[in-house]
Amino acid sequence: MNYTSLWILLSSVAMLCLGQGLNGSLVSLAADQSGFGTDVTGFVMAGYSAGMLLSTWVAPRLVKSVGHERTFAGLASIVSTAVLLFPLFVEPVFWFLLRVVVGLCVSGMYIVCESWLNSAASNENRGRMMSLYMIVTYGALGLGQLLLNVSDPSGYVRFIIVSCLLSMALVPLTLLPSEAPNVEGARTIAIADIWRASPLAVVGVIACGLGQSAFFGLGIIFGLAKGLQIYQVSLMMALPPLGVILSQYPIGWVSDRIDRRTIIMLLSLVSAVIAAITLAGGYYLSRLLLISLITAFGVISLPIYSLAVAHANDHLRKDQALGASAKLVLLYGIGSILGPIIAGTLMRNLGHNGFLIFMIVVHSALAIVALWRKWRSPDYRKAQAKDVMTVSPISTPANPPLLQD
Repeated sequence: MNYTSLWILLSSVAMLCLGQGLNGSLVSLAADQSGFGTDVTGFVMAGYSAGMLLSTWVAPRLVKSVGHERTFAGLASIVSTAVLLFPLFVEPVFWFLLRVVVGLCVSGMYIVCESWLNSAASNENRGRMMSLYMIVTYGALGLGQLLLNVSDPSGYVRFIIVSCLLSMALVPLTLLPSEAPNVEGARTIAIADIWRASPLAVVGVIACGLGQSAFFGLGIIFGLAKGLQIYQVSLMMALPPLGVILSQYPIGWVSDRIDRRTIIMLLSLVSAVIAAITLAGGYYLSRLLLISLITAFGVISLPIYSLAVAHANDHLRKDQALGASAKLVLLYGIGSILGPIIAGTLMRNLGHNGFLIFMIVVHSALAIVALWRKWRSPDYRKAQAKDVMTVSPISTPANPPLLQD
């Protein structure tokens, strides 16, 4: 991928994430203000993840049928319309169904972008390319949170802003010259194949789905329960993804040079420790310190997803990139369906600290799995391009065995 195509793609991603960053917190805030309750709000927010699961079946077929650009454009048009329907009828089941549509379209757009990047990347630069992608993604998601401060007495204005931003995501990819990857010969891949290649990647993506969906879906309710004002909550939710701009690329650079499992283990462990410190601080934490700890948690935990994706693609062939992206989003979706529901239930039964308890459990478990994989396979060798690209599955009767992590 040349730099022009890369930045055109990232420009569309930025507009997509600006809109999605505002939309996720906006729906959660509106549900809370409408008196849905944390468990019902968790159910509504989980609709996005149900749509995400559908996108893993729909998006790859659309890409193979009409290509990357047309798939992206069609999904963006649908989702920009769907978000305008939220304020028309404030009812949990209706909002759940709208979240399914939003999840299907937005996740499909992410699948398009991630398969595009992974098809163009090599094992030597994948960590850095994914880091650039995640920097743009989280930076735009963070800025989108700040749009919660836009005055909206009617309840429609911020939803209109989301629709406009999602529509604008169409412009770079559809009106500027870009170099889309060739999908001819793209192969499907089973989750079992990804598991054989990298068990940690499978567990890591599911854990990220659990943690990140709960973080972005219920973090705003956690902040309000801690006594923060709306502008402070928007800042608390904006700073973690914005902070990833500083942490993501160095983490990706290091992961291209040493065992990615080590980095995943350390990031997960530190994330669990920060959540535990926040829990132990309780009401003794000042608002500034609370926002600082949540920011640190996000800066450390959010890059784990890109490491898990890069780790999986280290051990897969390029013709499997599209199928692998869909399956990884499927696994993330499974986790993200359960994340808001479990965290919301914990918050209802244990109070707002159930949010932090959930984060501690998820990230501690991931750190343990990463340590277990290092213990099981201590002589780690990162896959090289020559290891996974020399034999074409199209020209041979059997696929070569996938490398183990």
